[in-house]
Amino acid sequence: MIRLALQKSGRLNQDSLKLLKDCGISIDNGKDQLKASARNFPVEVFFLRNGDIPKYVRDGVVDLAIVGENLLMEKGMDLNVIEKLGFSKCRVSIAFPKGVEFMGVQDLQGKRIATSYPNTVKFFLEKNNIKADLHIINGSVEIAPNIGLADAICDIVSSGSTLFKNNLKEVVEIATSQAVLVQGNSLTSDQLELINKLRFRVQSVLRAKKSKYILLNAPNDKIEAISLILPVLKSPTVLPLAKMGWSSLHSVINAEDFWEVIDQLKDAGAEDILVCPIEKMVL
Repeated sequence: MIRLALQKSGRLNQDSLKLLKDCGISIDNGKDQLKASARNFPVEVFFLRNGDIPKYVRDGVVDLAIVGENLLMEKGMDLNVIEKLGFSKCRVSIAFPKGVEFMGVQDLQGKRIATSYPNTVKFFLEKNNIKADLHIINGSVEIAPNIGLADAICDIVSSGSTLFKNNLKEVVEIATSQAVLVQGNSLTSDQLELINKLRFRVQSVLRAKKSKYILLNAPNDKIEAISLILPVLKSPTVLPLAKMGWSSLHSVINAEDFWEVIDQLKDAGAEDILVCPIEKMVL
């Protein structure tokens, strides 16, 4: 049995549970439940306050955790990241009131900055030889400039809508963040084996999200040229069609390169191109 910590609420919690579901792991978690077990995988899930998770991993209370990189920068730089998960992306940024001019990082000199990430901000300020007064707030830091508590804030930003609503503008990006899987140190060989099985499932799901399955028809004399374009795993699957002189090619392409590859395939003579999502991708 392995013990996995998740944030008890919020977007990271929802994205983490979806990942587990995509990995075929069903969690029986009721409302406000702090601990739950999976029906079909030897894992016990703990739903914890986000800021406490690094300590639980460090102390060996849990074996694994899904957290944001922003939390590791603040409280868990010593923890072992074993997989970047690619979801719950955000950035740690400094924001000023919209009416205040900002020319560069030197404008932070002597300012009062409200934040829930004092260690991250302190490191950034020291790196840029800037002295500022930090006000540590656990909660809604975006209100601080409006009530006169601070001149600026540093917080996580996703869409920027919260800043907009509070008449703030993003001026400096300190760091980017995404969800990661971290692992504790005091693990048995059996636990490590289970973790490797879980990682294998996670990698298969993440790989599938980054890829598309492509089917196309082409004249036989164009197969060689088209095969050079397709960024396949080994080589494309080629099946003869009922129409003489034609074949169907099946392959996998990177979702990010989709339109560029499609244009090249059309120029090379490909026709009847069909693209499908991939549920899992096991290599």
